[in-house]
Amino acid sequence: MDTIWCLLLLILREKVLNRLRQRDVYEAIADPTRRELIHLLAEEEESPLHYLTGHFSTGRTAVSKHLAVLKEAELVMDRKVGRERRYRLNPVPLKQVQDWLSHYENFWKQKAAALNRLVEEEN
Repeated sequence: MDTIWCLLLLILREKVLNRLRQRDVYEAIADPTRRELIHLLAEEEESPLHYLTGHFSTGRTAVSKHLAVLKEAELVMDRKVGRERRYRLNPVPLKQVQDWLSHYENFWKQKAAALNRLVEEEN
């Protein structure tokens, strides 16, 4: 009997840990299909699965899997309305990406300014 309880506790522990793990936002946006889903969701307040699926050559299952990855990264939220799920963008995690990219934006601005100064000196 103790073995069964230990096994059940291990299974429950693993399920809880899986739920607590959050997918990395960079991993979520690495796929072009998921980036397109983010783009589509940014244009609408909410979108049902059939609307989103209509923009891709893949089926509902593939789009659902991509949405699941986005949900794990907290980029997408959903709610059930009748028999369908409606999805909407949660842009908050994208701030992390924007902050990271802003460093490199400044880097390239500085490089472009240095190049401009060099060209002006040559003239």
